[in-house]
Amino acid sequence: MAGKIRVSQLLIAFMIIVFVGLPYFLEFENLSVQNLQSMISNSSTSSLRCNDSIKLANFLTEGELKELRSIFARASMPNKTVIITTLNEAWAAEGTMIDLFLLSFRRGENITHLLNHVVIVTLDQKAHERCVHLHPHCFRLRTDGVDYSAEKKFMTEDYLKMMWRRIEFLAGVLEMGYSFVFSDADILWFRDPFAIFSDDKDFQIACDKYSGGSSDVMTNAPNGGFVYVRSSKQTIAMYRYWYAARLRVPGKHDQDVLGIVLREQCFERLGVKIRFLETLYFSGFCQVSKDIKQVVTMHANCCKGGLINKLTDLQLALDDWRVHNGLKPFTRDERPRIVENWRVPFSCRRPKRSWWRLFSRNL
Repeated sequence: MAGKIRVSQLLIAFMIIVFVGLPYFLEFENLSVQNLQSMISNSSTSSLRCNDSIKLANFLTEGELKELRSIFARASMPNKTVIITTLNEAWAAEGTMIDLFLLSFRRGENITHLLNHVVIVTLDQKAHERCVHLHPHCFRLRTDGVDYSAEKKFMTEDYLKMMWRRIEFLAGVLEMGYSFVFSDADILWFRDPFAIFSDDKDFQIACDKYSGGSSDVMTNAPNGGFVYVRSSKQTIAMYRYWYAARLRVPGKHDQDVLGIVLREQCFERLGVKIRFLETLYFSGFCQVSKDIKQVVTMHANCCKGGLINKLTDLQLALDDWRVHNGLKPFTRDERPRIVENWRVPFSCRRPKRSWWRLFSRNL
């Protein structure tokens, strides 16, 4: 009798597991590397798009999709490449992140023309209103029931939603046939990155920490805040797999999940050629470039203290770069502080907001 009860309990437990877990299992199982490889080997691009890629129509209305296509048509380079950043109200306020981001293109080394190819994806209405005042290419990405307007603290629930929404959107961009450089708005652009990108790589990503090997998935620490991706069946499948892999590790952000699937060599098996970008060129506060003469971008990563400290140190980095490259005169008081290399990170090393401000007067 006790044996029959035990068997019944096991059957009930099994049924609960099946009914609760089956939807998640099916979504991820259908996105296994083997299935995606099979689809990639299929010569029919439409088959891949219809059956296994994120469709923009799933979260954009027909009118929004038409608007986005129109924006990309105006903003793209001849090879259908766009530069994308995202913006919410917290970073859109006057004198904050978006102003410094756009300023860096104008103060950089012959890269003002790249602004013609920048598309700002706004996450709330106030950010969108500020965007259209500043820039010709703005797209409002709506998310029902989610407020992205405030500054999102690292690893909070809203932060994770925002990061995964970004991956979902970028997958759709690839599916539209556009390649992209995605850049967080807390990145300064100094030089043209296309001169550094490899012609034979599909997915090129900046790093918090760079080990010294451009293909080393085990020791490099990639940062999704700056990435160059070419549109292809392989990269569409890659982003689809990356997005679905979040179900395996709930509560992790896109970079954590990316590290997991990279170590599993999933993307390599999909045929995606990956390059980790050297911090010598694509620098950040986690690992500052040792050669200010070669740096292409500077990211305010690994920054304590929030928005104010990021702004303070990014402005300081922009001033340092311009002085070292003979683009900005310095005063007698400034000269002793500007030595062989950067003065950053400074405020970002402090856990609380710093009273010290070094904003340039010529913003």
